[in-house]
Amino acid sequence: MNSLGKKIKLLRHQKGWNQADIAKRLNISIPAFSKIETGITDLNLSRLNQISKLFNLTVVQLLSDSDAGDDKERGDEVNAITQKLQQRDDEVIKLQKKVIELYEQLYKDTSLKILNQKVTPN
Repeated sequence: MNSLGKKIKLLRHQKGWNQADIAKRLNISIPAFSKIETGITDLNLSRLNQISKLFNLTVVQLLSDSDAGDDKERGDEVNAITQKLQQRDDEVIKLQKKVIELYEQLYKDTSLKILNQKVTPN
């Protein structure tokens, strides 16, 4: 089995699809798809494009040498960074709310001083 065939098989398993599901979507027989996964059949650009679209990938992504472990590791890193960004966003929102509260308090205090100055004669 070649690396492209392995990748296609892995992607198929990740989607929970069997060979019949993919063969039907590609409008080919199950044995023809099996030959793609095992590397017996060389793929043309049209078939590569068709397969990449099934998995919402570009042809370049489908042909890339990175394996699933690398992809999972990168996915984990992306998830961790996304969580950190969300935490920072939450902190920024809290700080923005605090600034607004302080501004409103300052405005209220300043308004009261002005009112007091107008009410009390000099």
